[in-house]
Amino acid sequence: MQKTKFNFEELEVWQKAVKFSKRVIDFTETINTNRKHYRLIEQLESSATSVAMNIAEGKGRYSKKEFIQFLYIARGSLFETITLLMLFTQNNWLTKSQFEDLKKDAGEISRMLSGLISTIRRSVK
Repeated sequence: MQKTKFNFEELEVWQKAVKFSKRVIDFTETINTNRKHYRLIEQLESSATSVAMNIAEGKGRYSKKEFIQFLYIARGSLFETITLLMLFTQNNWLTKSQFEDLKKDAGEISRMLSGLISTIRRSVK
């Protein structure tokens, strides 16, 4: 029986974004704060998972221009995630070391997204 594979699964940036979102979700499981902050935690999980989801959704579109737009959205979600992680660090829910480690991964994903956008834009012209 042949295993189904979607074309976005081959993208290294998507693979890294999935791993990044998993790390963020694992972190949220360790947060020790009262539930009045649950919306911030949910927003962090949402923005982190949105990166890989937008890459996948964009890859499923029919035009390169649409794909680029979804890559921009993914990049924005990544920046939103970093902003939330900064806030969590300031509230001492995340150590500076944990933050720097996640930020390093996010920086790599950001560079990969920018490179992919540039490559696609050159092929559209």
